[in-house]
Amino acid sequence: MTNKEIQNVAKQTIEYIKTKIYVGQSLKEIRNLCESKMFELGADSFWYYNIGAFIFSGNDTTVSISGKKYETPDRKISLNDIITIDLSPQFNHLWGDYARTIIMENGQVINCINDIQNNEWRKGLLFEEKLHNELINFSTPDTTFEELYFHINNFITDNGYINLDFNKNLGHSIAKHKIQRIYIEKGNKKKLKSVKYFTFEPHISIVNSSFGYKKENIYQFVDKKLISL
Repeated sequence: MTNKEIQNVAKQTIEYIKTKIYVGQSLKEIRNLCESKMFELGADSFWYYNIGAFIFSGNDTTVSISGKKYETPDRKISLNDIITIDLSPQFNHLWGDYARTIIMENGQVINCINDIQNNEWRKGLLFEEKLHNELINFSTPDTTFEELYFHINNFITDNGYINLDFNKNLGHSIAKHKIQRIYIEKGNKKKLKSVKYFTFEPHISIVNSSFGYKKENIYQFVDKKLISL
């Protein structure tokens, strides 16, 4: 299995779980379904503290904590709800890392962002799209992790949002062991081209809002152009 293939395991799992979420379902059941699906699709383990699916819903979507402290919240899906799911499949030390925010309105998952009726939720997900476009437009192989950190964090605040990440970073390199990761953070002078793959996963909210949004892809440079796996 390649890096792209293990990332596809995560992508397929998100599409699968969208068809399985229902009102009254527990987050623990969603986690179990996600993790079982990733094994079915070829993952042999989960690289992030053995957590395959890192899930929050409702006002817990603003929570940002390390996987060392994570326990699946004892919550159930509401008729109108917001759910963040972050997946970490692994195969033979190759990592997938993929997160999406899923919107439930009137008991149905909304697949198209523009169809979301809740104005704040729709704007939050559209801004996540803008952030990923900004990453692609700004980044070159010679951009440093720190330069990207400052540029995106300024872009976030200039647009009226905040970075919810507990360390204020925006992503990390893909490695074989967690301790080998380097981050999109202040002080990291290494260039993006120094790693083969890195994640971009801004976790954002509007000031004083009860809801958070996350979108995560793995990126690499191909002919000096940044593309997602």
